[in-house]
Amino acid sequence: MRGHIRSAHATRAYRGGVSPASALVVLAALLAVAGIAGVAWRRLDGRRRRGAGAVDLSDLGAAPGRTTLVQFTAETCARCPQVRRMLQGIADALPGVDLVEVDLTHRPDIARRHHVLSTPTTFVIGPTGEQSARFNGVPRRADVEAALSELSALQEAS
Repeated sequence: MRGHIRSAHATRAYRGGVSPASALVVLAALLAVAGIAGVAWRRLDGRRRRGAGAVDLSDLGAAPGRTTLVQFTAETCARCPQVRRMLQGIADALPGVDLVEVDLTHRPDIARRHHVLSTPTTFVIGPTGEQSARFNGVPRRADVEAALSELSALQEAS
């Protein structure tokens, strides 16, 4: 007799789903969260951050005693060529400024050492080897030029 006893709940078919009103509320909440995250990401992308102090230039291929823009790239980075062209234009226009590109695809050890989590990332390094600014993402040209002018003003004051 055990096999023939069923509860009323066991025989009811699952008609499934969520009510349309609940689905719309969940969809609206997801869109709101995605929108807020997108706005936050755009506001932080390319913003200047304070430098992290002295940088070991030997592993980056930078010449000591020169102001250097270091761009960290990867083979799969879609925005890196745009940043490279902009940084090269700045370096060409300013005497004494070099551009060094470091491809992290083949050198993940450098990414770990310098705490680079995304590409493009750009460092502004003074002649003394001090990192004066860091840009994660696509920096604005004016911000890079301002970081370089502040660095040269500090050098002249010394």
